[in-house]
Amino acid sequence: MHDPDPAFGPLARDGLVDRVAGLMAEAIVAGRVLPGARLSESTIARDLGVSRAPVREAARLLENSGLVRYRPNRGFFVRTLSSAALDNLYEFRIVIESAAIARLVARGDVEALLPRLDAQIAELYRVAEAGDDMLRQVEADMAFHRLICEGSGNPRYLAAFDQIANETKLGLMLIGRLYDSPRRMAGSHVPIRAAIAARDAQGATAAIEDHIGSARHMVTERFRSLEEGHPA
Repeated sequence: MHDPDPAFGPLARDGLVDRVAGLMAEAIVAGRVLPGARLSESTIARDLGVSRAPVREAARLLENSGLVRYRPNRGFFVRTLSSAALDNLYEFRIVIESAAIARLVARGDVEALLPRLDAQIAELYRVAEAGDDMLRQVEADMAFHRLICEGSGNPRYLAAFDQIANETKLGLMLIGRLYDSPRRMAGSHVPIRAAIAARDAQGATAAIEDHIGSARHMVTERFRSLEEGHPA
């Protein structure tokens, strides 16, 4: 039967695989396709108005980014996360972003980056004031951190960040919130910006480690509560 409310709409054909992957990732992160759900290539292809081949290639890209898993003879399924997997993910983020911010302060164009960081912090506050759109908050948060990896000047840090970004977003969306208020989430980025502006490599590294470490603790603890059947 045709789904009366499909998760996807028809798609033009330029940059097809990347666009299909982007739409599938967005649907998964936003919760329109739930963890554990099977990704039906035929259904997605029909909804997007494309053949199954680009859907299959897009699913392979999402497998590389940690959003889906392939089961032989069964197909692709949205990944089911665990508190242990998220803890490992945040540990990896600390390694990447600590190295990126140290390189940024030592060798990056700090003066060029600061206005972009300021604009992103302003966006975090704007989203916080706008309401409880968790996806927009998460995307604004990740955009700030991506700027640091980009500003480091080492494309390897940026590539590693991009590979785990969607998995990080999915974990945050599944727990529903991180800080008690969106404004607190926005404000938690200010000390990082201040240390970068001061060109304090040690302070910047400590700030990013504290920021991501706090998020690591909150995310894993809340996810562990969900695993144990205690949503609160």
